[in-house]
Amino acid sequence: MLTLEDAARLALELPEVTEGERYGNRTWQVHGKAFAWERPFSKADLKRFGEVAPPNGPILAVKVADLSEKEAVLAASLAGFFTIPHFDGFPAVLIQLDKVSKKALREAVVDGWLACAPRALAEQYLTS
Repeated sequence: MLTLEDAARLALELPEVTEGERYGNRTWQVHGKAFAWERPFSKADLKRFGEVAPPNGPILAVKVADLSEKEAVLAASLAGFFTIPHFDGFPAVLIQLDKVSKKALREAVVDGWLACAPRALAEQYLTS
């Protein structure tokens, strides 16, 4: 079972990442662009779930390169990955930390970082 601290460690291992707070939630950025953030459900989100129980535990939102990548990530049906109507048309996925594997979380965080990092920094990371 992974925690928000595990996600923070993975994010902070990447080059030039800063941790901050946005809308009262922990957020990880590279060069001022958020690529991962804590994402509790709002009252409106909970209402949309209706009688279906929402995913429990800590939820992490992670950017993806584009909507095609989002579709591919969700189509892979990896444990813990999902989306909600609020994220329709937005290139990010949600991850239920107590359901995801460490490997899948690491890949998602790195992919989110790559989607937001400046091209030269991303290329340097990929070739090192």
